[in-house]
Amino acid sequence: MIEPWLALLAVKMAIAAGIVVGCSVIAERSGPFLAAMIATLPISAGPVYVFLALEHDPAFIAASALAGMATNLANGGFLLAYVPLAQRFGLVVSLGAALLSWSAAILLFRASQPPFLVLLALTPPVFLLLNHLLGPYRQARPAVPPKRVWFAIPLRAAAVATLAGVASTVSAQVGPTWSGVMAGMPIVLSSLVVILQPRIGGPASAAVIANSAIGFLGFGGALAVVHLAAPALGSWPALTLGLCVSIGWNLALMGLARRRAAP
Repeated sequence: MIEPWLALLAVKMAIAAGIVVGCSVIAERSGPFLAAMIATLPISAGPVYVFLALEHDPAFIAASALAGMATNLANGGFLLAYVPLAQRFGLVVSLGAALLSWSAAILLFRASQPPFLVLLALTPPVFLLLNHLLGPYRQARPAVPPKRVWFAIPLRAAAVATLAGVASTVSAQVGPTWSGVMAGMPIVLSSLVVILQPRIGGPASAAVIANSAIGFLGFGGALAVVHLAAPALGSWPALTLGLCVSIGWNLALMGLARRRAAP
């Protein structure tokens, strides 16, 4: 007989996988900018925070969101390493260096433990600067439209399901800080890189990642809202507000891009 907690864990992992699969299919059928806007929504982090909220109080969610803000800034290190390297090197080198850069940034933030106001002040300039620096790489396109490989969706589904399952299982042991770090891991970015770079080449894959810099600015703002709102309003209103901020920011960026592209 299946234990109740194991059945619940399986349901959590299946829900998380279903969310990321649906969003990933939409992303694959769009250009690099739209794909980046979808990738920087809380596709993987959102389900993790929902499951954490089911098992922990608002103070835990607020502390996890604070750690998530630092993790989101570490994603800037991923972008800064991957995009230039993908122009010249293959998947192993470029993605490996990006993950090492992300890990180094996480260790730096954990060692320094910056307070909320410092993280809040760092988020806009870091991602605006990255958006400017990576600007020359944002327009690359594949020479031939890619065909979906059989393992694309299962890979992303398995990655996010595993992350949701692990975070839900160990959150009580590792505490809110490392739960927030796990929620913010670059699962979607890494999955996109693994799938896209061998199929469409480094420059075109890097274009998707480069376009995500400005989207991560909105995600950082969403985490700040969750951190501030959870103790006062509770976990569910705070998470709802954070989701609205993230979606609203990316929709505003998409609307601005459409206006600029109009003749």
